[in-house]
Amino acid sequence: MIEQLADSWNYVIVIILMMTGLFIVIARANLIKKLIGLSIFQTSVFLFYISLGKVAGGTAPILDGNPGTLYSNPLPHVLILTAIVVGVATTALGLALILRINEAFGSIEEDEIIAAKLNQSLARPKRPIDEASE
Repeated sequence: MIEQLADSWNYVIVIILMMTGLFIVIARANLIKKLIGLSIFQTSVFLFYISLGKVAGGTAPILDGNPGTLYSNPLPHVLILTAIVVGVATTALGLALILRINEAFGSIEEDEIIAAKLNQSLARPKRPIDEASE
């Protein structure tokens, strides 16, 4: 049991990171903390794909003329590089949205934003179009 766990330590780390990120996203009301949880979750997925791309006993895919050479698959690593760039851009967009939400509602806590939005909708006077639809 311990030997199997030692052989697959990277998968254990992936599961721990994934569950930590998921817990942060679900349990926290602060939007910045949720974004950090999403980043942790995303990192666990990156590690998982990199782990799948490693071939035991494989070498870098550089041709050496020996037909019996076992190569590691470089495709997952290349895809993860692209995913990292997309992840950084997505995180930057999320932070920009959080800044805009903070400007509009004065808070980045979910419950305060929902309460402010509810108060806005209750305080808004009805327009003639709204009265005609009733």
